Amino acid sequence: MFRVLRTLGLALGLLGGALAAQAPEFAQQYAQRLGGTLNELRRVVSGFEADAVATGRSRDDAVARLRGDGDPLVARRGEAARQDIVRLAALERQRRELAEAGGPLGRVVALMRDPDLALARATYQDYTPAIPTTVDGLTAGLLGFLATWAGWRILADLGRWLLAGRGRQSMTRPA
Repeated sequence: MFRVLRTLGLALGLLGGALAAQAPEFAQQYAQRLGGTLNELRRVVSGFEADAVATGRSRDDAVARLRGDGDPLVARRGEAARQDIVRLAALERQRRELAEAGGPLGRVVALMRDPDLALARATYQDYTPAIPTTVDGLTAGLLGFLATWAGWRILADLGRWLLAGRGRQSMTRPA
C-alpha cells in the first residue's frame, strides 16, 4: 500500500510540475492579449472623450448624462462607457505591474494576484501548452512538482497517522 501511495505522490508531483511549467508561457500570452485589449479600449474611450469634448462636456459629465437619461438604450450606453473607462484604468495598472514584475516568474505572480477574468478566460481558450525550455519554465515546473509532491506526502502521512491512531484507540477501549 505504501508503494502505491508513493507512486501516486510521484505521479501527482509530475503532473503538478508539468502544469506549473506552463505558467510563464500563459502569462506571456496573457500579456500579449492584454496589449491588444488595451489598444482597443484606448480607441473606444478616446472616441468617447472626443465626442464629449465636441459637445462641450467632460468625459465624466458625458457619462453621467448618458447614464441618467430616461431612454434605457442611452442609459445602457452610458453604463457601458463607464465600464470601459474603469476597465481601461484597471488594465493599464495591471500592465504596469506586469512590466515591473521582474521577469517571467514575477509576471506569473503579478497575474495571479489580480487577473482580468474575461482576458484570462480568452487566453486560456486559445492557449496551447508547450514544453518548457526556458529557465523560468523549468523553475516553475520544479516548484510545481515540489509543492504537489510535498502536499501529497503531508496528506498521505496525515492519513496514515489518523488511521494508526484510530486503530490503537479501538484496541485499547474496554469492550
